[in-house]
Amino acid sequence: MSMDKELITAQALAEALHLSVETIWRYTREKKIPCIELGNKQYRYKKDDVIKALSNGSIQESASSYETQEPRKLTYQDYLLLPEEPGYHFEILDGMLIKEPAPNVLHQRVSRRLQRILEDYFWKVDPKGEVFDAPLDVTLHDVNVVQPDLLYVASEQEVIVKDTRIDGPPMLVVEIMSPSTSRKDRLQKRRIYQEARVEHYWLVNPQEKMLECFAWRDGVYALVAGGMEEELVEHPDFPGLSIALRALWNREI
Repeated sequence: MSMDKELITAQALAEALHLSVETIWRYTREKKIPCIELGNKQYRYKKDDVIKALSNGSIQESASSYETQEPRKLTYQDYLLLPEEPGYHFEILDGMLIKEPAPNVLHQRVSRRLQRILEDYFWKVDPKGEVFDAPLDVTLHDVNVVQPDLLYVASEQEVIVKDTRIDGPPMLVVEIMSPSTSRKDRLQKRRIYQEARVEHYWLVNPQEKMLECFAWRDGVYALVAGGMEEELVEHPDFPGLSIALRALWNREI
């Protein structure tokens, strides 16, 4: 058997040893088990070598431990150990791992067009500010690592722009919803962004052809602008910014 066939993923190792994937990541981070790093966040394991390293019995986890103990919250350090999986992206929300498939064509089309509008606007009013798109990690807290579809970092916030991530709340975050993410985006991520005091949170629903613009007001988000179908959305906090929604949905434009 070739060496490549002997190597297995963290998920396969967890199943083989009857452990949680979180335990495999923790043992990897703590260097309790041997691993082979193939590249950026690409880890593989040899089952026999791992068993030998943990032959003192520390690999045992009883089923009752999952029932009686609250699961440990994952952190940014755990996130850094996640292996790359083509076709998927990961986030950590309130310490829980979220794995989702890559965006579809409609999502990407709407994202690209809205990004162009935002870049044109902020280039004029804040040329030292920056508009970014996914995938780019944003750490709002050690247990909240998100990848917004679009985000704007104002020039006065440049300190949060690091080499590998945005470390802190951007001025604006945009999430483009799909049927599978709408509840998470509208409830959980909205709460996380609100608690992190992201000043502006926009929700875009390509299926319903709708844009909602929330702004941080006295500790909570308030809906300050929005529209549907082919309406023109003008934002009160961004003078001169007009978004013709027709330009987002219509393919021929």
